Amino acid sequence: MASDHLTPKQEKFCQKYIELGNASEAYRQAYDAENMSPEAIHEEAYRLTIHPDVSLRIEDLRRLARKRHEVTADRVIAEYAKLAFLDIRKAFDEDGNLKPIHEMDDDTAAAIAGLEVEVKRVAGSSSDDLESQAHGGALKRTYADLSTRIHKIKLADKKGALDSLARHLGMFTDKTELSGPNGTPLPSAVIAVTPEAVKAIVQQVRDEF
Repeated sequence: MASDHLTPKQEKFCQKYIELGNASEAYRQAYDAENMSPEAIHEEAYRLTIHPDVSLRIEDLRRLARKRHEVTADRVIAEYAKLAFLDIRKAFDEDGNLKPIHEMDDDTAAAIAGLEVEVKRVAGSSSDDLESQAHGGALKRTYADLSTRIHKIKLADKKGALDSLARHLGMFTDKTELSGPNGTPLPSAVIAVTPEAVKAIVQQVRDEF
């Protein structure tokens, strides 16, 4: 349900921002941005994201999305753990052959980011039927039986999962370095101290001891 404090375009921006995850693209789809430069779009999109009512609506939509998809912090951590602590040996059988996908356990299957499937026709399985092509041309012989096997798998980024998991658990502390223009050191603050002030400080120290 749209917020009563938002215009229809602001509401559409919020919906598109949640859907696309990109503020500039959400702005393009919610507003008339055809004649705007990318820089102007980026600036206007940023202004919308920090608008109090808009930011509240975006957070509200995020909560609804998490609830709808049952996304919790514990579940995210559990999925990271599957990727981070994958034992690749579980993907192979005792003879060292890659297991079919349906024989892999859930944790191993969850760590697979992509796969290549090899398709072969079974010897002697060709049909006498000839299949016509969509745009004409030579007829194509069909085959009754085809065999498929996983030829190659691509695993999720194990290091990236470990880094994300460790960062979430506070195991890593990012170091922030400050510098001046063009990487120059920040100037030190210079405070002028008069002789009278120095004498007063020395006397105060003597009094305390």
